[in-house]
Amino acid sequence: MILCAAGCGKNKDETSEKYEHAAQAGENAEDVRPAIVALGDSLTAGQGVDPDSNYPSLLQRKIDKEGFGYKVLNYGVSGDTSGQGLNRLHSIIELKPAIVIVELGANDGLRGVPAEVTKQNLAAIIERLQAAGATVVLAGMRVPPNYGPHYTIAFRDIFRDLAKKYRTPLIPFFLEDVGGNTALNQDDGIHPTAEGYKIVGENIWKVLRPLL
Repeated sequence: MILCAAGCGKNKDETSEKYEHAAQAGENAEDVRPAIVALGDSLTAGQGVDPDSNYPSLLQRKIDKEGFGYKVLNYGVSGDTSGQGLNRLHSIIELKPAIVIVELGANDGLRGVPAEVTKQNLAAIIERLQAAGATVVLAGMRVPPNYGPHYTIAFRDIFRDLAKKYRTPLIPFFLEDVGGNTALNQDDGIHPTAEGYKIVGENIWKVLRPLL
């Protein structure tokens, strides 16, 4: 099924988001475990669900349960496009992450940003992260069919093409088995419920675990 792609409105004040991230970085200042950074929009931030239910929190519990020595940092900002993610990439690189899960582009799709622009932004993000020594995991997104076959195909192929070019692990569709399922999404039809995030977490875990 097709997107729902992302999280789209900025329900939280962007300034407060930045302060939350700064506080989070401070809380982890004494934590010497290598970082896995979740870079994304509201689907990463976990808009509308308890903080313990967003996918980075779920991943942290899985990592701890299996004894892997990583900390997961949530750097999702509601409403972010690929261009906005690129603009704040310096703050991610400063963390010297071991792995970065890049979940961006859905808001581009919903706004009809040309697929080539989104692709260029994501390519720049991947290149800069790889140059900084991070392993990139790319999350694939899709747009609804009402955007027309040309755009939906071009948008879908962005992620496959980039994963192939940069040899990055790919989550084929971030919202697999969740997107479009009313029982697993909030009333906005876009953001997963806590139950939906459990499935999203499994989608990511399948790709992430072999890298740990």
